[in-house]
Amino acid sequence: MSSFRERNDRSKPGGKPFSKGPRTGGKGPVPERGPKPVNERSISAPRGGYDPSAERGPPREDKRGHAPRHKRAEGGGEWLWGWHAVLAALANPNRSGFKRLLVAPGKVGEVEAAARRLGIKLEPAEAPEFTRFLPSGSVHQGVALLADPVEPEDIEAFAATPGGVLLMLDQLTDPQNVGAIFRSAAAFGARGVILQDRHAPALTGALAKAAAGAIEAIPHARVVNLSRALEQLSEGGWRAVGLDGSADDTLEQVLDAQPTVLVLGSEGEGLRRLVAEHCDALARIPMPGGFESLNVSNAAAVALYEAARPKR
Repeated sequence: MSSFRERNDRSKPGGKPFSKGPRTGGKGPVPERGPKPVNERSISAPRGGYDPSAERGPPREDKRGHAPRHKRAEGGGEWLWGWHAVLAALANPNRSGFKRLLVAPGKVGEVEAAARRLGIKLEPAEAPEFTRFLPSGSVHQGVALLADPVEPEDIEAFAATPGGVLLMLDQLTDPQNVGAIFRSAAAFGARGVILQDRHAPALTGALAKAAAGAIEAIPHARVVNLSRALEQLSEGGWRAVGLDGSADDTLEQVLDAQPTVLVLGSEGEGLRRLVAEHCDALARIPMPGGFESLNVSNAAAVALYEAARPKR
């Protein structure tokens, strides 16, 4: 996908400054300011993307969706919070390793039956207990669950079937975006989501809340090399379509009834070259309104809708 990138010529050797001379105001010339102190946050921010580290205030989660180090659970497990995420996890027969269930007073009855069925001890908790275990600012809605992470599938588990759709995410690191993509994948009946093993967030915390329970309904796989994974999927009968804002063809022109892997790149950078080269076709989302790009989770929803439409 295409995206807007701001350039700072002063960051390049020999670059020209933005201002061509002294600024003037109502009280006469204003002298040029000297160089500003280096701001480590600004120089580390990804081009054209959202940089969580640039936000003010205490850290919420790292790029893999985990709580900060001092919030990590002892004895293993990952925290989930929010009613949709927790209730879906408790109802998932493939989940195991439930360790703790914190519930605010007055809301115990909403999870009591599930806790009794699974043999989990309910722990009535006030606000300080949630603050102790969860990242700052977590919108937990009065419930939090500590459990082992949901297990990924092997990529061979995704059998190619007519009309089947998979999503592959190329270095998407924002938990909110990835969670929203899982939610859209569940809404449009995708068969699964393929993530990188290292450059992708964990399916927990803010990601699980943004997914509203979808991580329990949509299988996922983690792979080391996306290009090699596309080769394996191609051998299994899948056709890869990469989203690229500069492509000549639109999704409507490229998609057919074949089993399809929709490949989405990160905001700002888009698809990496080798990943794009392993796609059978590249396609763009037409934007007659003239706006240059969509948020990656919105682009995923549009692409899934187009893929789900009956093909002639």
